[in-house]
Amino acid sequence: MRYELEHHYVWTNGVTLHVVQCGPSDGPLVILLHGFPDFWYGWRHQIEPLAAAGYRVWVPDQRGYNLSDKPLRIREYTLPTLANDIVGLIDAAGREQASLIGHDWGGIVAWYLATYHDTRIRNTSILNVPHPAVLPGAFLRIPDQLLRSWYIYFFQLPWLPEQFIQRKGPELLLGMSHRGAFRQADLQRYRAAWMRPRALTGMIDWYRAFRYTLGNQEKEPRITVPVQIIWGKQDVTLNAKLAELSIRFCENGKLHYFPDATHWVQLEKPTEVNELLTSFLTL
Repeated sequence: MRYELEHHYVWTNGVTLHVVQCGPSDGPLVILLHGFPDFWYGWRHQIEPLAAAGYRVWVPDQRGYNLSDKPLRIREYTLPTLANDIVGLIDAAGREQASLIGHDWGGIVAWYLATYHDTRIRNTSILNVPHPAVLPGAFLRIPDQLLRSWYIYFFQLPWLPEQFIQRKGPELLLGMSHRGAFRQADLQRYRAAWMRPRALTGMIDWYRAFRYTLGNQEKEPRITVPVQIIWGKQDVTLNAKLAELSIRFCENGKLHYFPDATHWVQLEKPTEVNELLTSFLTL
């Protein structure tokens, strides 16, 4: 049975988020969390297959992105706040728990939820992003990671990063991915999302706010929620060793590498990734 994409606006944690919904209304809830510089459309190859497998799929534009609210203050983009947005979505769906699937920054939010809101999370799949407790120490343990992370420091500047993404965003997506992951029609949709009022600043404020979170987390968090890490090893921004460092925090963790995929593994290997996701959800 084919399910249509439903576009809704959901109030949560003081903001209104645009949420694409799909699948049977009584199916187990799965929330897909995009990263930077993405929006709900980044899960275009996963939404309908998960719905067809019987899941109720919610895919928000997270705060600051596309059609969702874009708070003005940087401190409104801290990790605990971003996580509470998703807890509010679970509440709005009338559920006690949800499964999470997160990519890039969406994966960082999923890591946080699995660590500090574990009673609300059934399981989580993380795509190409390490646990937030890993990255600071990784700059010493993995020498090339500091160079790969240049953009994190650049994004702390005012105004200039917004201009950079406005001019070079499509080129960055193409440079970080294999040919075919993003078509010209896709890039047009991304540019339209970035050009919405305050969207570029809202997106980049996630990076600017991260400094408020770094010093307040446990050094060795233990995660009891089942976790699956999926990682494209040709990621130019994140060394694959970060996945191995992250899985050590998980009492029930699995790690799957795709040697010939990049940061955008869900777009480049949709069939294989979808098989991993659906199999993990049924455990």
